[in-house]
Amino acid sequence: MSEEFVVQATQKWVEDVVVGYNLCPFAKRELVRNRVRFVVSEADNEDSLLQALHSELLRLEDEPEIETTVLIHPHVMQDFGLYNEFLDAADGLLTYLDMEGVYQVASFHPDYQFADTKPDAAENYTNRSPFPMLHLLREASLEAAIDSHPDVDGIPPRNIELMNKLGAEKMRATLIDSLKGSENAGE
Repeated sequence: MSEEFVVQATQKWVEDVVVGYNLCPFAKRELVRNRVRFVVSEADNEDSLLQALHSELLRLEDEPEIETTVLIHPHVMQDFGLYNEFLDAADGLLTYLDMEGVYQVASFHPDYQFADTKPDAAENYTNRSPFPMLHLLREASLEAAIDSHPDVDGIPPRNIELMNKLGAEKMRATLIDSLKGSENAGE
């Protein structure tokens, strides 16, 4: 898989699913402003992924024009259970760097599964992505977006209702389409 393929598939998924279904009402603005950094990590183990995460957090510190980073890591953490455990290490890195409360790491994975759901539940598609990824968010920007939204508490239940209405089959097909639509970038 080429880096270009991975980035294009991820961008298509963000446009079609995250923005297209309005799963995150804050995403479109930054995407249109070209303030989302999509980066592919070549990490093939947990340590090198933590190093890549560290580098991207420092980049956000140094480059305020980047609003948010999507750190895509297609070569590591394919198993959702291991990925989920890794999130503790990611949060630990934020604490170690004294960036807790400054940045937040949101999680997306091809096999994402919320607690107390079945693996094939449609609602899991709110966080299912073409590749494992870590979404680095600026807390201050997130808080400002939340403060300006009329019903932030209504977003998760609305998203679950929408995913259940669309169904797991449709969402699976949409996820696959993000990969197919990027085949022209080469593999």
